[in-house]
Amino acid sequence: MIEWRKSSRSGGVNDNACVEVARLGDGIGVRDSKAPDGPRLGFSSRDFGGLLTRIRTGELDLDRRPS
Repeated sequence: MIEWRKSSRSGGVNDNACVEVARLGDGIGVRDSKAPDGPRLGFSSRDFGGLLTRIRTGELDLDRRPS
């Protein structure tokens, strides 16, 4: 059985951006917590770590990207 965990950044009554993560074999899965049977993204552990770094540094923030 896959054990999904809700992101620590998700939460709040009005927060519609909730994601869950799980270890899937040698990689990481990501899904929308409101659609647990819907599509999932899969990442290698290395790529998921890179994604987290980019998120934490704000590199992917829409208000910080050039228009």
